[in-house]
Amino acid sequence: MFTCITRSAAETAELAAKVGQRVREGTVIALIGDLGAGKTLFAKSLARTLGVEGEVTSPTFSLMNVYKGICPILHFDLYRLNSEDELDDIGFSEYTDDPEGIVLVEWPDKFPEAMPENYLTIEFKKGAAANEREITFSAVGEVYEDFLKELEEFCQFSQ
Repeated sequence: MFTCITRSAAETAELAAKVGQRVREGTVIALIGDLGAGKTLFAKSLARTLGVEGEVTSPTFSLMNVYKGICPILHFDLYRLNSEDELDDIGFSEYTDDPEGIVLVEWPDKFPEAMPENYLTIEFKKGAAANEREITFSAVGEVYEDFLKELEEFCQFSQ
């Protein structure tokens, strides 16, 4: 686990771009944090880094957006869901258990049992200053441990 502090939206977007430079197809990323903490900003910047040219928005009402970049990016927002049955209705596990491309999941903490065995977690917390964010990276399961170490080295080296 490691934490980065960003002091502006631009720095948060820059951190997401760094993650985008290292992320690999087949990665599931859980984005955790309160409303307005920076999850969607992070997702937008990551998608841009991966070649998405169209509009990138939070899929709050559609539940899932698919973007075409250098690989498919599936972006879920579980905020409006009330039960795990609703996840089954949209085939959530089919997308996350053996993903093609990259899967971003906002509000995964609503249904932790539905998440795959292995995924990367990025947690956003508002800091003391208005635009300050404390962004903590961790791995769930063993698959992403090496990737987490690589990200930590890359993010610290590039600051």
